[in-house]
Formats: sequence, C-alpha cells, structure tokens
Amino acid sequence: MVCARMLNILNLIDDARCFETVRAMRWPQGVTCPHCDSPQVTKQGHDESQPARQKYECTVCRRRFDDLTGTIFAGHHQPLRVWMLCLYFMGLNLSNEQIAQELDLNSDDAQKMTTQLREGIVERKPEVTLSGEVECDEVYVVAGHKGKPEEVKKKGRLGRRRRLKGERGRGTLEKEKPPIFGMMQRGGEVVITMLPNVQQKTIAPLIEQTIAKGTVVYTDEYDIYDRLTEWGYPHHTVCHSAGEFARDEDGDGFCEIHVNTIEGFWSLLRSWLRPHRGVSQEKLPLYLGLFEFVHNVRKRGKALLGALLELLVTPTPRNAG
Repeated sequence: MVCARMLNILNLIDDARCFETVRAMRWPQGVTCPHCDSPQVTKQGHDESQPARQKYECTVCRRRFDDLTGTIFAGHHQPLRVWMLCLYFMGLNLSNEQIAQELDLNSDDAQKMTTQLREGIVERKPEVTLSGEVECDEVYVVAGHKGKPEEVKKKGRLGRRRRLKGERGRGTLEKEKPPIFGMMQRGGEVVITMLPNVQQKTIAPLIEQTIAKGTVVYTDEYDIYDRLTEWGYPHHTVCHSAGEFARDEDGDGFCEIHVNTIEGFWSLLRSWLRPHRGVSQEKLPLYLGLFEFVHNVRKRGKALLGALLELLVTPTPRNAG
C-alpha cells in the first residue's frame, strides 16, 4: 500500500501570479507613484530575494518603490504567497493555530501575521452609513486578558484555571464580559463596536455618527434607547420581558416591530468567534472588524479573498508617505 504524502499548499501558489494580482488590483489604470501619484514611472529591475517583485522609479519625485511599497505586505520576510494564503484562511475563519499548521509556520509568526492583517482591514474598511430601517441591539461576549497575566494581577485575583464564564447579567469591560453594540440596516450593512459599557452616553455618539437622521430605529425595551426620538430617530420597541418578539403595529398583517434581524446576526457572530477559543479584550475589536467587513461585502471563498486583498493593497496616506 502506498502511503499518501502530505500536500504542501504553498507549492500550489505561484509567486509571479500573486504579484500580477496585486499590480492589477492596486493600479488598474497603470502604475503610479505611491508618493506623488505621478504615472511617469520607469521599471528598475526586480527584487533580489523575490524575483517576481517589480521595482520602479518615479521620474517626477525621483523616489523608488516596488509593488508592495505603502501596503501592509511591505517590510516583512514572509513571501507574498504566504500572506495571501493566510488571508484566504482567515476568510474561511480558521484559527491562528490552524493557519500555522496549514502554512507550516511557527505559531507566534502566524499570530503576528493574522493580527497585522486584521489591523489593516479595520484601518481601511470603509465607513458605513445606515438608513431606512435600522435595528439596534447589544450582546455580551466573555473576553478576558488572554496571554496577559499582568492584567490579571491588576485585578487582585488569581488567574482562572477554567474557561472564562463572566458574571451573570449585563456585562461590562471591567467584568470581563464586554458589550458589543450593533446597528444593522434591514437588508443592508451592519456596524458593530465593543464598548466599556452600554449607557446612553456611550451609544449616542455611535448612533449619530452611523445612522442617518430620520431613520426609523427598532430596539427592545432597554432604557438606554429611551432618547432615540429626542436624538432625531423615529423609535419603535418590542417588549421581550413581556414575551413579545414581533408586533404588527399598523395592522397590515406584517409584524414589522422586531429586532430579529440583528439577533440572528449575533448567532452568526458567536459561531464566528467559537473556533478561536476565547479572544482577549485587546484583540476582540480586530475580530469584530473583520467579521463586520466579511458580512457587509457578502462574499465567500475566492471572491472574499479578492475583496480583502483589494482593501489591503490600497495604501493609506500614512503608509504612502
């Protein structure tokens, strides 16, 4: 019997095609200088360690750059194909440990890569404005200080030996049960944010920044939403404590008063976080930002990889300078 050999997925990815993809996404109208935006550039050979990585010189500002200058992929020792595969596996929601195994990486290297990619996505993801009909709700996620024993000592208690369970009831960041505040347009996009607590003073700036004035907002009966009308939003509530989950208020036979859409979204978020076996408070906003982007682009597999890669190869002003 012939023993099947393990397939190394890295051998299936071509470096040249990776760089061709980056160039096509970054400069669809032709190469331009990331420093002055001039299209007057000349090719200056290739990188010695990565032959597929084209080098350029701008004839206007005389500065040199290459395919990755100003992007999140610049300045790292891992080949571009490794970064692309890492990003692809993140889109499949593999844990850092699984990604390390798939790419034959040290676990610390894999964690650093995924953290940098998540930071890049959160930094570059487009701002979202919600309108029409929007549901607001909050959920509580157990999250301590994973890998940071100094934070545990600050709280004056011994480290937990078992899985974090958090305190009963509504949580806060201090109780290691941070609230995630969500705003979701029916049939549209979602915005989620980790907060230290859920109070009117913490949610008001987020609502006013994200939801267009005059938008109809649906919530449960939690009193933090009592001033929505005062803030400029027609407000309807469903009373969960009374066993009510949807209500037909205008008599058309359709129960339009509910927050079922965002509650369904919370189920998806919990499923997304489950493979990672506990995310720290420090890293949780990065996981939320990635999931928000994935949900809003509504793509999976290779299509999602394309959307993530296109987002990441777009230089930010800070990186391009």
